[in-house]
Amino acid sequence: MTGLAIETKNLSREFGLIKALENLSIQVPGGSVFGFLGPNGAGKTTTIRLLLGLLEPTGGSAQVLGYDIKDNPDEIRSNCGALLEHSGIYERLSAENNLEFYGRVWQIPAPERRDRIRELLDNLNLWDRRKEAVSTWSRGMKQKLAMARALFHRPKLLFLDEPTAGLDPASAARLRDDLEKLVEVEGVTVFLNTHNLAEAERLCQQIGIISRGKLVGLGSPGDLRAKAGKPHLEISGSNFSPQMIAELEARPGVISVELHNSRLTIHLQEAVETAPLVSMLVSAGGQVEEVLKTQSSLEEVFLTLINENEGAVE
Repeated sequence: MTGLAIETKNLSREFGLIKALENLSIQVPGGSVFGFLGPNGAGKTTTIRLLLGLLEPTGGSAQVLGYDIKDNPDEIRSNCGALLEHSGIYERLSAENNLEFYGRVWQIPAPERRDRIRELLDNLNLWDRRKEAVSTWSRGMKQKLAMARALFHRPKLLFLDEPTAGLDPASAARLRDDLEKLVEVEGVTVFLNTHNLAEAERLCQQIGIISRGKLVGLGSPGDLRAKAGKPHLEISGSNFSPQMIAELEARPGVISVELHNSRLTIHLQEAVETAPLVSMLVSAGGQVEEVLKTQSSLEEVFLTLINENEGAVE
């Protein structure tokens, strides 16, 4: 799909004196995966509920798939899929019967239901287990089925709220693989709530970072690292003395220096020449084996933006 799937303008929601969401303005292009990152209680789930028309905003506006969230909530929900805190899966039923039930709810004709069940369960490697009661499945398999349930009626937009929360690392990785595949096959736009940074960096073209109801960062993973992160100089070697570290820390543009085992990490301001720093170490007797200049990780950027916002409101 093309155009904007979601557009919000100063979208806000208050619960009494608590500002759960404050002046959120974002644009999510159709056909993309948008990651919404933030700690627990930051306002991520409230945002999804507002966009689905399940909550009334106390300020601002939003359009989802061209529909206004206040005027057309039924149209929004009929064109969206959602996997929120409850999976919507009936564990006494088989996987096949779960999807058959939801196909009937969506009033999908029987031949199309059968084809769709086969298509989704094949794509998720669940077809051979389709007759089993879901209660016997692992949590990761149940999440896969819940994702299939949310996609069954071919929605244009899929909302996922912490889909890998509570899964072991291997199950979470498999679910991410399946989600990546389904996004490509289905051509669906995804709004992904998560606090898993590796998940966001792998799946999302654009990321919004929220803290205490406020948007504190927005852009691609690379843009966020460039805007909010600082470069690091990683130097492997030996003979790095406390005097050398002190001399490095005194250099213009050097924020701090850390020594762990045989690796120096020099935290830098943006535009700093690194060659003079390496030359100084060598001249002072340091044995330099490898030099690597890197940008801040998404995790470092995330923590920086969250800490800056939380410090500003205390």
